[in-house]
Amino acid sequence: MRGLTFALAALAAGVAYAAAGPAAAQNVKVTPLGSHDGEFCRLDRAMVFEDPDGTRILYDAGRTVAGAGDPRLGRIDAVLLSHAHGDHLGDRHIGSVNAGECGSPDFSVADAPVSNSVKIVVAKKAKFIVGAEMASFFAAKVTNAGGDPKLVELARYGASRKVGGVTVATVPAVHSNGLNPAFIDDKAHAAALKASGLTAYLGPPSGYVLIFSNGLVAYLSGDTGITAEQDLVVRQYYGAKLAVINIGDVFTTGPTEAAHVINKMVKPRSVIPSHANEVATEGGEVVAGTRTDIFIKAVKASAHLPLSGRTMEFDGKGKCVSGC
Repeated sequence: MRGLTFALAALAAGVAYAAAGPAAAQNVKVTPLGSHDGEFCRLDRAMVFEDPDGTRILYDAGRTVAGAGDPRLGRIDAVLLSHAHGDHLGDRHIGSVNAGECGSPDFSVADAPVSNSVKIVVAKKAKFIVGAEMASFFAAKVTNAGGDPKLVELARYGASRKVGGVTVATVPAVHSNGLNPAFIDDKAHAAALKASGLTAYLGPPSGYVLIFSNGLVAYLSGDTGITAEQDLVVRQYYGAKLAVINIGDVFTTGPTEAAHVINKMVKPRSVIPSHANEVATEGGEVVAGTRTDIFIKAVKASAHLPLSGRTMEFDGKGKCVSGC
């Protein structure tokens, strides 16, 4: 009888484990927040990453999030900022989704000197994770906007922060990080910088590595060129299986350079192009001859378009299993 009892208990445990299995292996949701529904437009940068435990992280809000009241945001637990350029920090933003054209969105709402990102952080009471010398500057910004400066958390290279079940680490990016004087509250200081053609330097820019509770490791390149750390740190140390990489050329890697990074250095299972600086799609389909088209054809990894508002789901190994 005791043996039968143990057998039944084991069977029940097995059934419970099987039932819990899919829940334990839930997917990471990635939702681009661009200027126009169902398209990949010229200045789209923002994405929301949602962990299986519900933690929601906004990456580079920029200009295409329609302010803190954008209904697409929902709850936001943390905001990541790769660097302080206006198209990532948010010097202005769309008044509503689909305003203007894909190639020329209607960024009619001004956000300087506060910024779209800071306004979202304060309204959502979200952590604001930044690298380099940005923490003290943004702590003052958050305070002046009526928020708690403790929301701002510094994570320099080699360090990490925890947000819910997600570990957030910064990695090097090769770019610049000059702050436009329009974001400086002291008008005399701002005017002097502007007159001299200077920006306020906030240290080097960052990329991010996110480690989710289902085991997925995602690399968010920020604005960058090719750098050895994409192999040494992102692949060899973190083992990223999903990458979001900028392909816009001139200011970042172009499509062929970005494809080299993906094929030879990071080697993820899946990749999402970003920062294309073009009208990349029409009716949700890639426009032939665009940088996005060139990149997708050049990469060996599975490439997935960041169509605004369309949620993609990735398993722990980086495979897109829904919304692909």
